[in-house]
Amino acid sequence: MNRYNEKYVPQDIAGKLGQSFLRNPLTAVLGVVILALGWIALNTMPREEDPQIAISGGGVIIALPGATPQEIENIISIPLESKLREIKGVENVYSLSMDNVGILQIMYYIGEDREKSNLKLYDKVMQNMDKMPKGAMQPMVKPFDIDIDVPIVTIAFYQNSESNLSISDFNEKLRSLKHDISGIDNVAKTTLHGEHKKQYNVKINIDKLTGYHVSMGQVMMAIKKFSANTPQIKGKTDDGKIIMFGVKNAINSIEDIKDIQISVYRGDPLYLKTIADVKVGIDEQNFQDVEFVNRPNNDIAQPLTAYMPQVTLSISKLAGTNAVIVAENILELIEKNRDELKSLGIEYKVTRNYGERANKAVEELMHHLFITIIIISIMLVFALGWRESLIVTFSVPAILAITLFIAYITGQTMNRITLFAFLLSLGLLVDAAIIVIENIHRHLHLEGAKQKEMGEILVEATDEVGAPTNVATLAIIMTMVPMAFVGGMMGSFMKPIPLNVPVALLASLVVAYIFTPYLSLKLLKKPKSDDNYDAEGNPYDICGICQSNHKTHEHEEHSKKEDENKKVDNKKSDDKKSRDNKKGDK
Repeated sequence: MNRYNEKYVPQDIAGKLGQSFLRNPLTAVLGVVILALGWIALNTMPREEDPQIAISGGGVIIALPGATPQEIENIISIPLESKLREIKGVENVYSLSMDNVGILQIMYYIGEDREKSNLKLYDKVMQNMDKMPKGAMQPMVKPFDIDIDVPIVTIAFYQNSESNLSISDFNEKLRSLKHDISGIDNVAKTTLHGEHKKQYNVKINIDKLTGYHVSMGQVMMAIKKFSANTPQIKGKTDDGKIIMFGVKNAINSIEDIKDIQISVYRGDPLYLKTIADVKVGIDEQNFQDVEFVNRPNNDIAQPLTAYMPQVTLSISKLAGTNAVIVAENILELIEKNRDELKSLGIEYKVTRNYGERANKAVEELMHHLFITIIIISIMLVFALGWRESLIVTFSVPAILAITLFIAYITGQTMNRITLFAFLLSLGLLVDAAIIVIENIHRHLHLEGAKQKEMGEILVEATDEVGAPTNVATLAIIMTMVPMAFVGGMMGSFMKPIPLNVPVALLASLVVAYIFTPYLSLKLLKKPKSDDNYDAEGNPYDICGICQSNHKTHEHEEHSKKEDENKKVDNKKSDDKKSRDNKKGDK
């Protein structure tokens, strides 16, 4: 019995999926839902230029007023550095010893939990407080967060030549603008660099400190009680006998700071004005200038403006948020205040915009992705036909939509490495659809296909290539497994590749087994009888001759030969009989 007249029962998962969704009215709805989810994921996924890397670390700052860098290194930096190396997961510890202060930075291995690392650092410092030298101030532990500490937008503000603002008013306006930007959604940290603040400058006489038996630590702690901020030590003067530090303007008047009681000497209170000279000033250590230059034809730079006071505002975002949207909201707020700033003689330049760079990178790669899909479609038109090409072309956005949606719900971001993973998988994810559609095309042109029901042909063709396609896809996925175990910064940076490529390949199997047979049923047709078959369903051979007629012709020729052979045999038999008769007569 001809196998095309039998009801085909699929044996592989490919054929079973194809049979289940072939005539299901929800198949079209499923396709629309998949494309819609992919579109939503594409437009709502956070966009960044580079993938997020979990880097843990922190800093420890310990002040010892009056100590030299060598003393800081011997009694603070080296002992504390050895203790910090005892923390599990620590990769490197760095120390910097300066006048009056020691700074230690600790870096953990890539992938260490940030919250646990911060707690371990704080606990280790507190456990060794008894080993700190006398006179040392309370250590300040500052965790390191790359997502917050690295700004996505930096804006340089400066006064033009027509500005009549004082330096203090200039900085006050920028602090107000900084406060407004802090209220934007997903803004994590705003910082002004180089602002010219008003402060009280205190010059302490070292000889008087010694005479009254007072340490610098006592002076700092006394001032700290009345100041919202810790005094900032600036260093020794040239003669080595006076230490100057600044106190930010958290006290109402200069008399308030002069009358701060430092200690008691011989029963009488010892005030700051007794051992120090206090004046109102500005923090010149943070002062910055800006100069704009022009380089015509890459020649020597030519100044466009004179040096002007400049303050840089840096803004960072929360981890996992969209850098493009955050940057656009920041610049929109700045643009709203542009006229007011200009009326005050304040200009600005955007010196960094990671949101714009991330958006350009994503759009450029999406553009090339679209071009690649078009090229694949054109090639398939010449190889299989426009109907088959249309079916395979649909599978590409469907597969990418599934991959994008899974990446979105798993908390990934859209960045250059994620899109590179899509481009890498693009040449692989169409393989399954091409294999299925090519086998369907072959089955439709097999002998006797005209007598078989269209759905049965599609299911059988899909089921036939299911097992080898599954094995080939799994083999490709296994090649991506080693990349998932790469450690260090490179492993974290390239992580989207082993995450997204296997998902795209598995999605390609699902789309090929569900939608390729379904679309083939809607778009493909069995060959007409006058094209490849005669009226009775017999296919033509490559010469265009009907195979059934060809066989009949061969049969007729064979019959003629048999008749001729019989005639020859009969003639020979008659000749023999006549010879025998003649012999008998003789």
